[in-house]
Amino acid sequence: MSTGIAPHEASLARGQVTRVTFNRGMGWGLIGGFAGTLIMDLVLMGVLAAVGLRALSCFSMVGDTVARFFSLFGIEMAGGIPAGVATHYIVGPIIGVIFGVALVRAGALRTGSKKKIVVVAVLYVEIISQPILAMTPFLLKMTAVETLLWFGGSFAMHFIWGIVLGVIVSHGLQQA
Repeated sequence: MSTGIAPHEASLARGQVTRVTFNRGMGWGLIGGFAGTLIMDLVLMGVLAAVGLRALSCFSMVGDTVARFFSLFGIEMAGGIPAGVATHYIVGPIIGVIFGVALVRAGALRTGSKKKIVVVAVLYVEIISQPILAMTPFLLKMTAVETLLWFGGSFAMHFIWGIVLGVIVSHGLQQA
């Protein structure tokens, strides 16, 4: 029995749908990664200011870590707040894009409930951020107490980031 669609046309249609889905995953991942980074940073700055610390101290630590990392390869760069902000807003959206694309490739996850996707996003963010976060205590030679505070605070902030990423990406992909 014929469908009236030539085999090459059906193939093109599937390719079109796959590309659209892939692009949606990239787009919603980018939006979710950026929004999650922004909300996480706003909460972080508020918490740091509320406990009497410099609101931008985390950016300074991230920037100093990046500068120290590049110095290991003989590349000198300024650290501090500007480098930290740039790093956050480059890495955060990229990690979001990877999540969005991975989600559209794993159909069982994409069609799951919003709660399931948020849980997966939180786990993804917490796991993928660990190697990056681990560089700071080593490169900046933190004390044990500073390291515990760094990882504890990072866990809480990345938890927020993962929730925002999961909510936005699941909403965007379920709209399709």
